[in-house]
This record gives sequence, C-alpha cells and structure tokens, in this order.
Amino acid sequence: MKKKNRVRKAQEFQTIIHKGQKYVCPSFVLYTTSKKEDEARIGISLPKKIGHAVDRNLYKRQVRMMCQDLVDFSSCPMDGVIILRFGYKDLDYAANKNSLEKLLYKAKMLSI
Repeated sequence: MKKKNRVRKAQEFQTIIHKGQKYVCPSFVLYTTSKKEDEARIGISLPKKIGHAVDRNLYKRQVRMMCQDLVDFSSCPMDGVIILRFGYKDLDYAANKNSLEKLLYKAKMLSI
C-alpha cells in the first residue's frame, strides 16, 4: 500500500472513527467516511495488548498487503480506518484476508 493511500495523522484517525460508519467482524473493526483526497486512504491501528512491537508490525504489514490486493484506491469512494481485534491472532493469513474482504464488501469499499 503506497504512502499516499494511508491515513497517517492522529486527527484524521479521530475524525474517521467519530464521524464514520462502523462495521465489525471477529478480526477487524472498520470505520468509513467519504474520501477527502483524490484517492481513497486506509489507516491501520491495533492495541498494544495484541502483542509485542515485532508482532504488531507483522500484523500491520499483513493488513497493508491485504488492502493492497483487495482495494482499488482510485475508484473506492471512501476513506477507512481498520482496527485489529484479538481474533486476528487466532486465524491464519488466508482466513483473515477472506474476513477483511467480506467486511470491505459490506462497507461498499469493494465492488466484486
């Protein structure tokens, strides 16, 4: 996922979380709002309780790759924030990717 497609500022995270629509599954929570830039952006967040820094960085890299494979940033109408939940650790990469795909489809960030 390119840096121009990431939400990076804390204020933007808070705006999307507080004003956005919420979608939930066992591994993820997704908040979406209409996009403000030319291309859609996605931010990834997870609590410190999920694991050590090495584990959290691994999970963020995995989710970035999932988003890069699933989302067409130029045609997507929304910005989003993905928050990982404790259920993420229990499933493998393929199951988590499938779960995220269903969640993005429910949020209308995907068109299949």
